[in-house]
Amino acid sequence: MTTFVDRVELHVAAGNGGHGCASVHREKFKPLGGPDGGNGGRGGDVILVVDQSVTTLLEYHHSPHRKATNGKPGEGGNRAGKDGQDLVLYVPDGTVVLDGKGEVLADLVGHGTTYVAAEGGRGGLGNAALSSARRKAPGFALLGVPGDLQDIVLELKTVADVALVGYPSAGKSSLISVLSAAKPKIADYPFTTLVPNLGVVTAGSTVYTIADVPGLIPGASQGRGLGLEFLRHVERCSVLVHVLDTATLESDRDPVSDLDIIEEELKQYGGLDDRPRVVVLNKIDIPDGQDLADMIRPDLEERGYRVFEVSAVARTGLKELSFALADIVAKARAAKPKEEATRIVIRPKAVDDAGFTVTYDEAEEVYRVRGEKPERWVRQTDFNNDEAVGYLADRLNRLGVEDALMKAGARAGDGVAIGAEENAVVFDWEPTLMAGAEMLGRRGEDHRLEAPRPAAQRRRDRQAEHDDADREYDEFDPF
Repeated sequence: MTTFVDRVELHVAAGNGGHGCASVHREKFKPLGGPDGGNGGRGGDVILVVDQSVTTLLEYHHSPHRKATNGKPGEGGNRAGKDGQDLVLYVPDGTVVLDGKGEVLADLVGHGTTYVAAEGGRGGLGNAALSSARRKAPGFALLGVPGDLQDIVLELKTVADVALVGYPSAGKSSLISVLSAAKPKIADYPFTTLVPNLGVVTAGSTVYTIADVPGLIPGASQGRGLGLEFLRHVERCSVLVHVLDTATLESDRDPVSDLDIIEEELKQYGGLDDRPRVVVLNKIDIPDGQDLADMIRPDLEERGYRVFEVSAVARTGLKELSFALADIVAKARAAKPKEEATRIVIRPKAVDDAGFTVTYDEAEEVYRVRGEKPERWVRQTDFNNDEAVGYLADRLNRLGVEDALMKAGARAGDGVAIGAEENAVVFDWEPTLMAGAEMLGRRGEDHRLEAPRPAAQRRRDRQAEHDDADREYDEFDPF
């Protein structure tokens, strides 16, 4: 199992956006040059791309942590930062992308199919882009937005037209080796095949792929043997081929019971009931094998199976089998709906959609604001710069956050948290924070932030009361 991996957990990180630049143009005889800070560059995406030349996920098994490059910060002179470079990860055809809960995010089938696993962060605006008639020379710039961090699972489901299933040592590897140019390992002991083998077969004008998966045993759908690990590789096939050993040396087995056991395992796994079945009676070159094949063939045909007698060693019956499978594959391909070009679907938000919610958190005694825009604006704000904080307040007010807080029952001085609990920004709310030109002071300052903060004082008082109670308990405790 050192050269084939069909399931990995991948930790991907997109690039962070570059910070905007706060700069003022300086030139001789031009004392009022104006702001000229450039915007930060966008962080690179992490993109999964299907490549037919890639057959395993081994590369990501050895190095599961992947990160795109960050965007460069903006510079003075209206020079924008360089965008981060996208990180392209090539995956095999048939790779399924799942999240940590097992939900399917994407099913990558077809050469060139792409999926953005992690999106790069936006670059911050420089003060040149933030200037306006009211704020002519901003003394701040917006920070870059961090890129997405995602933990995803990649599962490979082999894309094959025909899947060979059966007990270990039934002759599946030998059969695929003579039907195609595949060179699987062949030996006379069980579980010789440890990884799926894929071969290409040409029958007339039809070219199809055939897969040989590790042998199944009773309980494979519950994890016994290697079956559960590789049953996913038969999900995409058009036809299932039961390879039955007519020369088995085990006295408690026979081809019909083997077929019934494998069918029960496929039923327990689920999702394969609609696939046509073909039965191959292998090893008829052995005298006892031919006799057993003659005995059980009528029973199998009575069940509705199409039966072929072959010998992978003597290479008999292979041509009939190959052309029969090609006919089934051709019919399955013709029955599939025609592939259409990917259509771009635009889903605009409703005009009355505020894009955020306001709820009261009784445990923390704060009003919590959640939404894509408010949370992004908070991440872009430099809280060491009062003017930047005032600009954030103006943006939130224009978005309607202040009106929503009033409707939710918030009063002046109440605590407001923007973002999730683990990384929220908490502040004391003061209504009517919309600023005019007369409210702006020197660059980097905002007079509105000089007001007292009653909610913060109340929290400090409560914390002091708790500390005093703990101190009295410690002094009273005789132990």
